[in-house]
Amino acid sequence: MTTIRQLEYITAIEDHGTFQAAADACHVTQPGLSAQVRQLEDLLELQIFERGRKRVLVTPAGREILDRARRVLIAVEDLQQAARSSSKPFTGPLRLGVIPTVAPFVLPAVLPKVRRAYPALRLEVHEAHTPELVQALEQGTLDLLLLALEAPLGDAATLALFEDAFMLALPRDHRLAGRKRVRESDLAGEDVLLLEDGHCLRDQALSVCNRAGALEIGDFRASSLTTLVPMVASGAGLTLLPALATRTSAALDRDLALVPFSRPVPKRTIGLAWRKTSPRGDEFSELADLFSAAANTTRRRS
Repeated sequence: MTTIRQLEYITAIEDHGTFQAAADACHVTQPGLSAQVRQLEDLLELQIFERGRKRVLVTPAGREILDRARRVLIAVEDLQQAARSSSKPFTGPLRLGVIPTVAPFVLPAVLPKVRRAYPALRLEVHEAHTPELVQALEQGTLDLLLLALEAPLGDAATLALFEDAFMLALPRDHRLAGRKRVRESDLAGEDVLLLEDGHCLRDQALSVCNRAGALEIGDFRASSLTTLVPMVASGAGLTLLPALATRTSAALDRDLALVPFSRPVPKRTIGLAWRKTSPRGDEFSELADLFSAAANTTRRRS
């Protein structure tokens, strides 16, 4: 009979690349792990891994086994969470993934509220780009995501928290800096700086720029907003900033001008996402109220 432990071993091998590294991660001996994997392969009558001296490869037949194993482990984790939630909701670990263009502007206000409201909840925060977060959610290594809902989120359940309008950021001596509002069409022919690949904010801003006929500067892509803002202030080009990012003094530069857009205002929707099979959906919906309140507090302080 296949065991949960065997499924954990084979997924660990794929994650860590070697039998030894997987054994270390699982806190077992390498011979013991290898024996369990061999026993599973014998039971299934197929080879899951192609074993080499320096690396381990997944066989075509093993690929399906590993995909199914991950789904089983997610179901087991959901079962355990359901048991914990039934007895004591808002207890134990909650692994939250957040995108970099939201984390520094929302989490400082949210985390203290969560700790006060749910002292038995251990919130573990992981910051990464959207594709990495979605993959981690699907694989069961994250429980909840805080991100822009316009991005591809697979089959996740979602709950919108608030809308985050884009603003045009440009040098103070730029011809558009004195406007009360700008239209997307005003960006036609302008040089625009954007974040690097992987940021969903890049995709959203690029969509606006493409509609307007703006030109992305191809030899520069910022890794973060803190890199992007000084480049714009220095005159290297224009960019689009989410209003959320403009509400803290650290996000601004004295040589930077911010101009809102005329309607229809380009924007993103910030919300929560989780697996539809998660037993903690009711908890996540309740947490949404805290996230929304914290975001409103951030806006009032700006």
